[in-house]
Amino acid sequence: MGLEIHNLSAGYAGQPVVSNLTFSVASGQIVALIGLNGAGKSTTLKQVIGVGRPLNGSLTLDGQRLEDEPALYKQNLAYIPEQPVLYDELTLDEHLHLMLAAHGQDDAEHWERVEALLSLFRLDGKGHWLPKHFSKGMQQKVMIVAAFSLDAHLLVIDEPFLGLDVLAQKQLIRLMKERAEQGMAVLLTTHLLSQAADFVDDFALLEQGQLAFFGPAEALAASRHLATNQLDELFS
Repeated sequence: MGLEIHNLSAGYAGQPVVSNLTFSVASGQIVALIGLNGAGKSTTLKQVIGVGRPLNGSLTLDGQRLEDEPALYKQNLAYIPEQPVLYDELTLDEHLHLMLAAHGQDDAEHWERVEALLSLFRLDGKGHWLPKHFSKGMQQKVMIVAAFSLDAHLLVIDEPFLGLDVLAQKQLIRLMKERAEQGMAVLLTTHLLSQAADFVDDFALLEQGQLAFFGPAEALAASRHLATNQLDELFS
């Protein structure tokens, strides 16, 4: 099933930033939400993760409407923000236990997954460390480990590659593709369009708060008279 956004309008102080958005991210699909700064990407993501109330429209995840059962809706999604959100007094392990417990998944099976992810992102052996002392890239990896440790139906990622080294970027892409193959819906924002074209199924292009295009990389490039490998020139 996945995420369905229907006729969504949202903004601030009653003024819409996005208007009448309708698109979906099916289970097993990776969709990139793109656009210039101010186009409405952040507003859309906030609505998808349940922060704030829409002015109009609805959001549904696997048939569960956000407005009807917000707790159940949010329990089925994982979110990686652009800026890591960490607690000063919690160790790395405590952060991860907290995330799992909040989703009712703090058990041996999920902790085994945590340990594998920590090893993948070279954070193993640092469980007793305080992430507030980590570099920006390491803090971002903490958020990635936390999100991929969950059995979520929807993964939302805001600018996933900021602060990550090249190896970590490749590992993150592989994880997204693997989870999509297992049935997870993935929605992300990125400015790295040519890179995204290699693993994204569809692009959702926002212009002035409205959906201007939805489809695969080849069609997006053709709509602007570009080759697929020229997608980074889309906004030039």
